[in-house]
Amino acid sequence: MIRNPTPQRISLLTSAALSTVVCGILFFLHAPVLDFLSCLFLFFSLSYLTFLYALDVFIYRKIKIIYKNIHDFKVTKINRKNFQVDLDMDPIKRVNDEVMDWARNQSQEISFLKQQEVFRRDFLGNVSHELKTPVFSLQGYIETLLDGALYDETVNEVFLKKAAKSADRINSLVNDLLEISQLESGSVNLQMIKWDVCELTHEIFESLETQAVSNSVELTIKEGCDKPFMVMADREKIRQVLTNLTQNAINYGKNKGKVSIGFYDMDANILIEIADEGEGIAKEHLPRLFERFYRVDRSRSRDSGGTGLGLAIVKHIIEAHQQTINVRSTLRQGTTFGFTLAKAK
Repeated sequence: MIRNPTPQRISLLTSAALSTVVCGILFFLHAPVLDFLSCLFLFFSLSYLTFLYALDVFIYRKIKIIYKNIHDFKVTKINRKNFQVDLDMDPIKRVNDEVMDWARNQSQEISFLKQQEVFRRDFLGNVSHELKTPVFSLQGYIETLLDGALYDETVNEVFLKKAAKSADRINSLVNDLLEISQLESGSVNLQMIKWDVCELTHEIFESLETQAVSNSVELTIKEGCDKPFMVMADREKIRQVLTNLTQNAINYGKNKGKVSIGFYDMDANILIEIADEGEGIAKEHLPRLFERFYRVDRSRSRDSGGTGLGLAIVKHIIEAHQQTINVRSTLRQGTTFGFTLAKAK
């Protein structure tokens, strides 16, 4: 507890000032009556006392202002003459905490930037690797044709078709890179309209029928789901999503197995699931399936013509609709991808 002497100081200061004035009057008016030296001593003593009290009060007030600025300052009145003053006497600790908070924030930002740099290097490395194979293949086919195969009717058409396939692969990769860049930057404008997702699925099945037959896979819509399911979404973007997921299911599904699509009413949303009966995916791969260029089976992915960006694009399209996508899989039983779309009102 700190006693506050301000009231006492003020009263003493008033008394001292009054005494000084009175003494001064006596000195100048009645100097012959009073002892000259005594009055002079008394006059200067009281003047000095007045000055000390004035200085004391001034310093006290300044200290109080300073403590208010740098501390939590609380004054509680105990009684008429006493006050309890609570001060936060540890400004160094406060400053230290602020510095440590700043350092932690900076450390997190630095870690984030380092992580982004790793992602950037990995991305560039993956792009270079993915482009290298079709570019070298295309270069090889062209050089072979220029060396004389162009005029050999038994092989020129074969090499030209292979060269065209490599060129198509390069084109697909470039287009996917441009699309994922636009999706990640948020520069894609969605055309949100009302339409029937079941009707679109029939269109996709028709376009992929040849591929399904060549892989000995049957495309089906689950029982009870072959009816209108109206959603509010960008029809062409969702066509891209359904086509990609259905193609993956065909490519990785079981020979003479089924690829089925089901639709489920989830109150505000429609859940769409695409399932295959293939070998399935190990658990350790599932969290990374939607990463750019991530492949469970690299050689098989390239043989199927994939760019390694399909699922990443799918995820970005669904998230652009403010919806979610997930995957579940069991080895030797199959894989199911599911995503939601807003139900049309």
